[in-house]
Amino acid sequence: MISASRQRSIRGLSAAAILAASLFLAGCSLKQDMALQPKNRPLSPSDFFSDGRSERPLLENTVARGSVSEDEMVVSKESNRFPLPVNQELLVRGENRYKVFCTPCHGLQGDGNGMVAMRGMKHPPSYHEDRLRQVSNGYIYDVITNGFGAMLGYSAQIPPRDRWAVVAYVRALQLSRNARVADLPADVREKVLASARQ
Repeated sequence: MISASRQRSIRGLSAAAILAASLFLAGCSLKQDMALQPKNRPLSPSDFFSDGRSERPLLENTVARGSVSEDEMVVSKESNRFPLPVNQELLVRGENRYKVFCTPCHGLQGDGNGMVAMRGMKHPPSYHEDRLRQVSNGYIYDVITNGFGAMLGYSAQIPPRDRWAVVAYVRALQLSRNARVADLPADVREKVLASARQ
């Protein structure tokens, strides 16, 4: 049996614990003021505006942020325009970027036999097939930027100027296998014909 003094001390401690818990809980509000703040959800009705809509009509000539690109490097997908002068420096940079980003899948020669493809991934198409030789420069730039099929876009990894360098290099790869001797400059044509005779 518990003595009377011991029972009083247990009751006192229990009362003190209940009082402390009630004070603690009184300081904690279960109300979530941030979640219950006054706001309008998209397309919800509103008493604030006279037309009763929370969504406001666009002002005349409003252009959404990011919808107009004033970058000279951006061309349409159908465009064959090249925004940079194609020179040796651009081709060297394009070759460098191509070897870093493109060869794992497309291979050094652009035939779709990169190391990733040789290890079981679906082979990408060869740059040397007629369909890809006929596409516009803007199409190749768009595929590098946004990706196509299993290929992810490289807009975060390759800046626009380097993307155009890669496009120039891809065109050089295509030309390397499909050039006609008659299209070569005279001095290069003579070297090619001389080496063919030997």
